[in-house]
Amino acid sequence: MAELMDLYKAGDVVNGKRVAWVPQPRQAEFMRRFEDEVLFGGAAGGGKSDALVAEALRQIGKPKYKGIILRKTFPQLQELIDKSLALYPLIDPKASYHSTSHTWRFSSGAKIQFGSMPHKNDRFQYQGIAYDFIGFDELTHFTWDEYDFLRSRNRPNDAGMLVYMRATANPGGVGHGWVKDRFITPAPPNTTIWENSTFTDRDGTKYTRRMSRIFIPSFLQDNPALRQNDPNYIFKLASMSEAQRNAMLYGDWDSYSGQVFREFKNDPAHYGDHRWTHVIEPFEIPKHWPIYRSFDWGFSKPFSVGWHAVGPDKTLYRIKEFYGCKEGEVNKGLEMPASEIFAEVRRFEQEDYNIRGHKIYGVADPAIWEKSHGPSINDIAESQGIYFEKGKNARIMGWQQLHERLKFDEEGRAMYYVFNTCPHFIRTVPSLVYSETHVEDVDTEGEDHIADETRYMCMTYVIEPRITVRREVWQHNPLYLYLDVKQGDLR
Repeated sequence: MAELMDLYKAGDVVNGKRVAWVPQPRQAEFMRRFEDEVLFGGAAGGGKSDALVAEALRQIGKPKYKGIILRKTFPQLQELIDKSLALYPLIDPKASYHSTSHTWRFSSGAKIQFGSMPHKNDRFQYQGIAYDFIGFDELTHFTWDEYDFLRSRNRPNDAGMLVYMRATANPGGVGHGWVKDRFITPAPPNTTIWENSTFTDRDGTKYTRRMSRIFIPSFLQDNPALRQNDPNYIFKLASMSEAQRNAMLYGDWDSYSGQVFREFKNDPAHYGDHRWTHVIEPFEIPKHWPIYRSFDWGFSKPFSVGWHAVGPDKTLYRIKEFYGCKEGEVNKGLEMPASEIFAEVRRFEQEDYNIRGHKIYGVADPAIWEKSHGPSINDIAESQGIYFEKGKNARIMGWQQLHERLKFDEEGRAMYYVFNTCPHFIRTVPSLVYSETHVEDVDTEGEDHIADETRYMCMTYVIEPRITVRREVWQHNPLYLYLDVKQGDLR
């Protein structure tokens, strides 16, 4: 397929049939993949949406075929629908589009639907419907719960059907964290990720299936048609703000528009000297340093416990974490009773060499003192010998304190460090995005539990605003140029 662009172009007649559309090489690479789930994209202008609209056509010759293409809101679907209106009648002149149901019906009887999920419960409108093909355009606009629910709808409508999911995305958005964890972090681009999925039924029957997924990157240079039609498009992307430019032009998953804690740096090259990185190697905490235990309660959602050592200059070191999330699932709690959580907390504090023997203070979400349904979470903690003070729940001020601590001074020193043995902080906090409705606050649809417990800790040791230096990273793929830019306020 990758060679078709060199042989044919739209409008050519081949074997008595007119060519309607020809994939560009990177689009062809995306469309030939065999995996159960494929993410296509990363940067803007790579031809992602055209490929998704075309891919949905693969099985329209089968009468019972049903596909769906999704965007977060219906107005965002209009561009995709316009693409289908231009392409689909060329493929099947007898195809008809029904604007009320947003569905194409083809001459074979096959259907392709366009759908949206603007609200978190809208996913249930697709309950009970089977789709052979499911395509998400701009996957990072969706939560994991929405994507995971639609995965359950991905099943055959007839024998012999291909059943698979495809998605496009740019970095950023409320789903950035889980999309990155699922498709970007586990393996290099163009590398198949294999995962054994096991289920045991109530009668003890065990079912196992090997699932696969992959990330296929796409960049502006992969779309010569766009570059020819709009030679200035690359300059439009290059003139954007740093975060947007890195995401949209270079497909950088560590810098994107809407990212809350852009100051956070995880550079292994600097682990040894605490300079220009927030992630460091563990070291032995001096016995005279106080240690704080910060806590954010969760049952169906994850709970988070973080232990912070306080240095003599008020620098905070996150030295240990206990994060209650289900392995292999996104933003799902362990549903662990509070008594078991605090029993584990007590065990950690008795056994960890960096915690035992220290004076330990506790700070927690004020909500754990709620008593309306019997003993409070704090009552259960105290029964286990675990004590907390009420944390200051000023959200915006708390986020600002974390911003201040993450800034670097002229020597590359910050006021907040994370031991590299705390992977969940490193995974979740940098992926948080701003709320669309409360523009200074974190979007609570994201995995914000560790950030919340860290916020309580930061509000316990408030620091003054700092005049700092920001180390900017300008990416010229594949080379990097590091510039030091003095700034007073990084936001």
